Amino acid sequence: MCSTEDLDYPQIILQYSSGFLVSKVMFTACELGVFDLLLESGEPLSSDAIAARLGTSTTGMERLLDACVGLKLLAVELTQEGVLYRNTEISNIYLTKSSPKSQYHIMMYYSNTVYLCWHYLADAVREGRNQYERAFGISSKDLFGAMYRSEEEMLKFMAGQNSVWSICGRDVLAAFDLSAFRQICDLGGGGGALARECVSLYPNSTVTIYDLPKVVQVAKEQFIPPEERRITFHEGDFFNDSIPEAELYILSKILHDWDDDKCRQLLAKVHKACKPGGGVLLVESLLNEDKSGPLETQLYSMNMLVQTEGKERTAAAYSKLLEAGGFGEVQVKRTGKLYDAVLGRK
Repeated sequence: MCSTEDLDYPQIILQYSSGFLVSKVMFTACELGVFDLLLESGEPLSSDAIAARLGTSTTGMERLLDACVGLKLLAVELTQEGVLYRNTEISNIYLTKSSPKSQYHIMMYYSNTVYLCWHYLADAVREGRNQYERAFGISSKDLFGAMYRSEEEMLKFMAGQNSVWSICGRDVLAAFDLSAFRQICDLGGGGGALARECVSLYPNSTVTIYDLPKVVQVAKEQFIPPEERRITFHEGDFFNDSIPEAELYILSKILHDWDDDKCRQLLAKVHKACKPGGGVLLVESLLNEDKSGPLETQLYSMNMLVQTEGKERTAAAYSKLLEAGGFGEVQVKRTGKLYDAVLGRK
């Protein structure tokens, strides 16, 4: 264990202050199609060739590629013809559009939407509210009206969430044995990636995705194939409309959007609709009980400040909300990944 004298505090502060540069390098390489081009080419390419094919300046592209090498997103080969660049395994798996585990869409959502809200983080801290009005010139009285302010923005958000569940979904669904639940309702299920993981892991189950009518329409058209009979849809606003009866309700990254009062209100409605012996599975990124970490969750909570009405919470806080909504026998499973699972029973 190192002493405080061993820590290079100026270096740490400099690294923290330049953290946003790292994300923008990765976002820009994704947006310009660097990783897709290198995958499709099947061979390493020079910076001049990459710049020519992607229509960029040679000087700008060379610097971007070198920064990606420093981030271990690209590798270089020195040849007689000069320096050639190729994808690393990480980039092929997570940063190319064609990969089943691609995170391209969530990258673009962060780059083009979340990043703009974070520009006003100081205002969010001063005011204690999200920053859609400053970032985009629109009111956020209707939170998801602001988030889904255009069909393009809604599609971008849905695709981004799907990409997250493509790598995190199975971990949270396997945290507890859910095989006893045959009739499952995924509240705010969006593009349906978690529902697809659920019917894959539990083939005897059916999942109803409950979401806003315009979200359901896009999910049907673009994300859930019609031959997937185990997934159905229910249109509605779960705060204002009735919730269909089910044995298990999945609320994945739902409660962190809302304040405690709205969470209790929603959980009480879910409890009323839930069949006896049923339950609710919360999928959230859990803070340590003293809120000392994890760092990713602390940063997610800051993002909830600039984008939503909610926050990230501790396991005890979610347990308390579940109990207030009428659920008992609360169990918590930390997955060791980005998202954890909390199960309450009726």
